[in-house]
Amino acid sequence: MLTPLDFIADLLNPDLRFLPKALVIALMSSIVCGVIGCHVVLRGMAFIGDAVAHAVFLGLAVAFVFGGSLIVEGTVAGVITALLVAVFSQNRRLKEDSIIGIFFAAAFAPGIVIISRAPGYAGSLQQFLFGSTTGIPDSDLVVVGVSGTVLLLIALLLHKEFVAIAVDRETVRSLGLPVFWLDIILYVMVTLAVVISVQTIGNILVFALLITPAATAQLLTDRLAIMMPLAPPSVPLRRW
Repeated sequence: MLTPLDFIADLLNPDLRFLPKALVIALMSSIVCGVIGCHVVLRGMAFIGDAVAHAVFLGLAVAFVFGGSLIVEGTVAGVITALLVAVFSQNRRLKEDSIIGIFFAAAFAPGIVIISRAPGYAGSLQQFLFGSTTGIPDSDLVVVGVSGTVLLLIALLLHKEFVAIAVDRETVRSLGLPVFWLDIILYVMVTLAVVISVQTIGNILVFALLITPAATAQLLTDRLAIMMPLAPPSVPLRRW
């Protein structure tokens, strides 16, 4: 069994230089996903996290096969999907979960097709689906740190607006607040939270990281101000 002293020794081990980088990204992922996941759970839109995670997979597949940044390509694919969901959700003839389900399948299937044509298909697919703590470049630390900080600041600045929309969407609209653009901002924030987390914990587990801790925190308290500090979990750390 790994003790805390053994874990600290591993962090200082020069042969395990990947470990501190993976730890930093895992901690940032848990904090960002925990905070943003509270808004997702509060609004009852958990399915959007699943759809965005699979849309990000399409971007990752394109970046892997044709070359490019996994974070940039994943962000582009996720943001496009989030924008399409936000736009089509304005049509009240279709429920939001139905629209999300359509784009979920539409984004994931091409990703599988693209990556299946790459050399080393099986190993690559496993890395994308379940994550890899050993292949994190130094540049990703800066990207994840800056992106995570910006996301937390936006969540703080727009906290009241997000909560108001979750409580009474139509009343907020009647008060003149830009509900559509706030929806897009939240969808993009979910996308970025998924992108900065997917490389470490994988495309499958990132959905659980986004939803499960926030849902668990909601069972413990009815106050969002308490729910958010409770939500950032230790789930990524169990991978060690």
